[in-house]
Amino acid sequence: MEKNLAILERYKKRKISAEEAIRLLYDQQILEIEDFAHIDLDRKQRCGIPEVILAENKDDEQIVKITRELVEEKGYAILTRVSEGQHKKIKKLNYPTRWEKQARVLVVTKEEHEPCKTGGKVGIITAGTADIPVAEEARVVAEEQGCEVLTGYDVGVAGIHRLVHVIEEFLKNKIDVYIVVAGREGALPTLVAGLVEGPVLGLPTSGGYGVGGEGRAAICSMLQSCSPLAVVNIDGGFVAGVVASKIANKIAEARNSK
Repeated sequence: MEKNLAILERYKKRKISAEEAIRLLYDQQILEIEDFAHIDLDRKQRCGIPEVILAENKDDEQIVKITRELVEEKGYAILTRVSEGQHKKIKKLNYPTRWEKQARVLVVTKEEHEPCKTGGKVGIITAGTADIPVAEEARVVAEEQGCEVLTGYDVGVAGIHRLVHVIEEFLKNKIDVYIVVAGREGALPTLVAGLVEGPVLGLPTSGGYGVGGEGRAAICSMLQSCSPLAVVNIDGGFVAGVVASKIANKIAEARNSK
């Protein structure tokens, strides 16, 4: 922001042309890394969440370079779908890291830090244990956005009595947004959406096999829900975490302004 203001001040004093000011402002927003990456540095201010790096299917050397450049420029980098091998190579950069193995999320910072708490509250529920890795990806992303996250795992409809305590606990803690994660027939988000006041995000996972396997039945079931809810893509833990945290943070902002 300070660099952008300095550029505009130079333009105001007629030290640079409008064309030069536009070029310099653009250069401030984009971090070019050789010929394989153009990082959007302005996304946090524009969209409320920084550009997050998807490590999956990227060359290890590219990931290391992107991480180093981004940390030096912005002070932190968030990477999703990180492999064990990529994690080990990034650790050699000797920055402070937060490694969430099950979620496959890596947060790298220039200095030790804790996300600034917003007051937003996100509740994450899974139908089964197999759904936890996707749920954990959503959890880490929401926490990095400043939200408090409560979880209730393995409480699906095959043993519906398990859900009662979790719902009671979440209602007591006044959760702002719910992420409900399920594979197979994907019934749990519909049930939860019929029990709680806050918005529910259905997060289908690729668990399940046979007809409708790999998450197809789950996502179709959630899209056909008779209880109103929103649905993200199969295994879309990152997207669910982003959307839920944005909603929760806006609710917290309104709550705090009263």
